[in-house]
Amino acid sequence: MAHAYTPGLKVAAKTLIEKTRKLPLLGQVLVKKGDKIPSATIVAKTELPGKVYPINVAGQLGLGKASELTESMLKKEGDVVKQGEVVAKSKGFFGLFRTEYKAPINGTITQISHITGQVIFNAPAIPVEIDAYVDGIVKEEIPEEGVIMETEGVHIQGIIGLGGEAYGDIMIVAKDPSETVTADMINESMKGKIIVCGSRIMTDALDKARKIGVSGVITGGFDYQDIKNILGKDLGVAITGHENIGYTLILTEGFGTIPMADRTFNLLKKYNGSRASINGSTQIRAGVMRPEIIITHDDQFEDKTSKNYAQSGLEKGDLIRIIRAPYFGKLGKVISLPVELQKVESGTWVRVMTAEVDGEEVLVPRANVEVIEK
Repeated sequence: MAHAYTPGLKVAAKTLIEKTRKLPLLGQVLVKKGDKIPSATIVAKTELPGKVYPINVAGQLGLGKASELTESMLKKEGDVVKQGEVVAKSKGFFGLFRTEYKAPINGTITQISHITGQVIFNAPAIPVEIDAYVDGIVKEEIPEEGVIMETEGVHIQGIIGLGGEAYGDIMIVAKDPSETVTADMINESMKGKIIVCGSRIMTDALDKARKIGVSGVITGGFDYQDIKNILGKDLGVAITGHENIGYTLILTEGFGTIPMADRTFNLLKKYNGSRASINGSTQIRAGVMRPEIIITHDDQFEDKTSKNYAQSGLEKGDLIRIIRAPYFGKLGKVISLPVELQKVESGTWVRVMTAEVDGEEVLVPRANVEVIEK
């Protein structure tokens, strides 16, 4: 009989990592296949078209006919204009009572229509650049779009994060995985760093870290209500990464006060002072995306785990993390894995497991959990 296996979060001491870096639209690739580059290197750039402003200038000038617009224009198609600059002027009556129209933006006149009386102003293009994100080698070029980066090193996934990509040196703050980080433990030396906490970081400590200018915060747990306060709204369907909160926050274990896994904490501690790339982007549903920590290194050793879950499957006593409501973020232990399908609250029949969560035995659909690989 097929066994049950639910993939868990990666906590790898050394693994091959590939990252695709693509522009949102076609542009120029600035590096070549085989180039060895640091994470801050700009690998591709493009320009997003600026906002378009169609203005009925003929109407603004009070012209009788749209065809009169051409004679009233002081600028022509392709001209660059400054906001507030006079771009059109009516003839008036015997040279008197002339009406002016001033450019609404800094930009370019791209079209003057003598049929509709409209003038189309284009705001300046918005430059877009993407960097390598990791120290590594350009494995492949994607013509006019970007590159695929390849590197080796630590790759740790969290359960949920806030904020996008960030960079900085790892700085251990907690003395052990169970310690709670308080405001008095945060200081100016942490500016630009990625700080590593234990079981939790308090809200006032996180706020102090933001004011100091930390690049990122990695913690075992964090209070859900505090996240709601940071965002000013509920987390919702757990699609994150675009929050402008001044830093990147990664939870490695879940909501609440939860000691960081020893394996995770010890790996980060080993590379204390090393430069890391982190990303808080999270998507729990289809197309799962996890927040991550990457530390490039060339240390020579084989990373082994104590159990090969892909071969053995999920078993009684294994540790799991629940990834959907009502126990989202909770850690538990498998008690049993019934073979029979069971009907759950939604009315569907699914394979389930019984698990011990916070000292209570609960029934959880197997699709709602992931194994914690130690």
